[in-house]
Amino acid sequence: MSIEQPLWRALSVFRFLALGYAFAQFIGVSGQYRYPLGGWAVLTVLLLWTAFTAYAFEKPEMRGWPILGIDLALAVGSVLATRWLDDIARVHEGSLTLPTVWSSAPVLAWAVKGGWPTGAIAALATGAANIAERGAIAQSNAHNIVLMMLAATAIGYVVELARASERALARALQLEAATRERERLARDIHDSVLQVLALVQRRGAEIGGEAAELGRLAGEQEVALRQLISDAPAELEDVDLPGSGAGGEAARADLRTLIGRFAGARVTVASPGTPVLLPMPVAREIAAATSAALDNVWRHAGDEARAWILLEDEPDEIIVSVRDDGPGIPAGRLEEARAAGRLGVSQSIEGRLRDVGGTAFLTSVPGQGTEVELRLPRPAAAVR
Repeated sequence: MSIEQPLWRALSVFRFLALGYAFAQFIGVSGQYRYPLGGWAVLTVLLLWTAFTAYAFEKPEMRGWPILGIDLALAVGSVLATRWLDDIARVHEGSLTLPTVWSSAPVLAWAVKGGWPTGAIAALATGAANIAERGAIAQSNAHNIVLMMLAATAIGYVVELARASERALARALQLEAATRERERLARDIHDSVLQVLALVQRRGAEIGGEAAELGRLAGEQEVALRQLISDAPAELEDVDLPGSGAGGEAARADLRTLIGRFAGARVTVASPGTPVLLPMPVAREIAAATSAALDNVWRHAGDEARAWILLEDEPDEIIVSVRDDGPGIPAGRLEEARAAGRLGVSQSIEGRLRDVGGTAFLTSVPGQGTEVELRLPRPAAAVR
């Protein structure tokens, strides 16, 4: 059940209790009013409205600003009506208004609906009505206004915090359910698909010929599938808790998961044991640049080449290194490629890192392979 439902029910109970106090107070002083029948009429309207809100606020679709606006208008109107219905001398002496504490119920409703800012607005409106009813700012009504403001802001803040906690709990339950389902699928896949792929790899190597190539491909798919089912869910939703300063960041991704999918029979991936969280667009660009570096390995280093990917999460930067054991890049080859219009490295790798605030370095020694190093400073990693 939503955290809001008990609050609205408690508010309905408060309305009836506060209105009962207003009736009891009016019974004792109705003889001193200039227009006692008018006072009974106002209280009757408040009673009917309280009964209606007890029904309406049980339905989330009816807790809209139109009804809450009428609610606040009735509170303000009943306070102002006291000046006209009551004896003017009693008003100047600071007698209680017709709704008494019931007038704070709409203020609390506004705080529950919109948080502390709307609660403060409703408190100011009700406070202004009390000052107008009295005709001056007195110590008693100033004291009541301050208390109403404090109550509205405090309750509004608590409601915002409760909503954020509810969203965090819901997200945690979703992640827990997804993790359990992933574990169940991992068990089923391990007992069936992975064992078949391992058998195909082993038998293909024994038979040789075209079967050996089929076995090699099966081995690569086995490694990739093992990596996939062991990955944690990539996307995480940040919940903005009031006062946390988070500012409601967008979804983030674990860079380990995105890069880990490149693992295979010829690709070894090493990464930290803890998540490397980045804003989703930044993480995707880093993964795409890594993929482009691997494409260059397969295109230029030969079918037998191997690659190693190392992900490092340093305090001041994030580093992704892609190294291969190919023949390396001859001196001047990159400049020739740029001059010929082939911009794979400069656009697919360097351009992507430049777009997210990072840098890419390429080191190659003929006969000793090539290493592409992607560096992303922490300030750039925090950009949405």
